[in-house]
Amino acid sequence: MDSSVENSVERFSLSGLAPLEAVLLDIDGTLCDSDPFHYDVFCEMLQELGYNGGVPITEEFYIENIAGKHNDDVTRTLFPDWVLERSLKFMDDKEAMFRRLASEKLKPVNGLNKLRKWIEDRGLKRAAVSNTPRANAELIISILGLSDFFDVLILGNECPHAKPHPDPYLKALEVLKVSKDHTFIFEDSVSGIKAGVAAGMPVIGLTTGNPEEVLMEAQPTFLIPDYDDAKLWAALEVFDGK
Repeated sequence: MDSSVENSVERFSLSGLAPLEAVLLDIDGTLCDSDPFHYDVFCEMLQELGYNGGVPITEEFYIENIAGKHNDDVTRTLFPDWVLERSLKFMDDKEAMFRRLASEKLKPVNGLNKLRKWIEDRGLKRAAVSNTPRANAELIISILGLSDFFDVLILGNECPHAKPHPDPYLKALEVLKVSKDHTFIFEDSVSGIKAGVAAGMPVIGLTTGNPEEVLMEAQPTFLIPDYDDAKLWAALEVFDGK
């Protein structure tokens, strides 16, 4: 094992979770790198509105104000003076445009199928836990061929509070009938990492759409670029007694 990987594993061990019962995964940015699609759609639609004087939003603005957040929180940030009906219509149109793009171009994060097999081979329970609307979540899961993989789909707008509150992850534990002491999470956003940490579980963060320094502020257990990363597989070896 590479010494840098070995040192990371020693520092960020998951061994305290053994025996492992479940794995919880976010959807956008975690199963697939969908943030570029969301960003492009927001840029186009906000420009059409003349938002920010017609100047396109930056990636930094998107990461800080939109990525990983529930749509209700996004519209309150972007359009604090809009009536509810107008905000809902904007987001419905935005999500419809996203789904059209996703249907044509969406691809899994590298190594996702390898992780899927690892989870299935060990008979672990699994849930998809997301702030995305149900239509988006079900489409992405279907495109990626994961419709039969997840035991349950938990959505932020179907919980008392969405991420960054812990409610969606706590609900997943309840539905799966597993303990937070034997479960870990994969996430890609500050909002999602905060939710998982607040729910009392280790969170492995993916840097698919957000800078490492931004994600680290949310206190993930460690970060990986994708599921092919050697650090991840070295950390998972503890569950096989290696």
